[in-house]
Amino acid sequence: MTDLSGLIDMIPIGDIAEKLGVDRSVAEAAVEVAVPAIVGGMAANAKDDDGAASLQKALGHHKGKAPKKLADIDESDGEKIVANVFGAKKNDVARAAATKAATKAEGFDIGPIVEQVLPIIAPIVLAWVANQFLGGGAAEPEKTPAKKETSSGNPLGDLLGGLIGSKEGQDLIAGALGGLLGGGRR
Repeated sequence: MTDLSGLIDMIPIGDIAEKLGVDRSVAEAAVEVAVPAIVGGMAANAKDDDGAASLQKALGHHKGKAPKKLADIDESDGEKIVANVFGAKKNDVARAAATKAATKAEGFDIGPIVEQVLPIIAPIVLAWVANQFLGGGAAEPEKTPAKKETSSGNPLGDLLGGLIGSKEGQDLIAGALGGLLGGGRR
């Protein structure tokens, strides 16, 4: 199974840095914590049947889409995704993720950057997860495990759990975000 680093590699970090007027290292630090935060929030929402059904519906709308350039990203859709994933906890999640990123962006308040990055990368993350889960059109197609049967009966939860079980995901989820995830709409 692919991990979050493959997803992070697909994100146009240089373009995001330019758009936000920050150094590339700051944008990279923000992306590296925002991606696991979004995936972790999706995993938390997929733990119950209603959340999983809602997420699968959203994945169906994003299957085959893989925005690679900043101009291809619908940030208003990203705002909706972030609102659905985190609910009222969006700002808390961004601040917690920023705390985790602070060591990479020494001397820079990265919180506002993480908040700005979330809706930019959310459509990329959702499209990537859709293509991993539903198959079709993702980068690295040889690694796309189109909807596997699992013993848990929740293949989407298993996919997302596997992603946050990666080193990048574990570091963030176990550390800064703890009980904040799962506040989205179900």
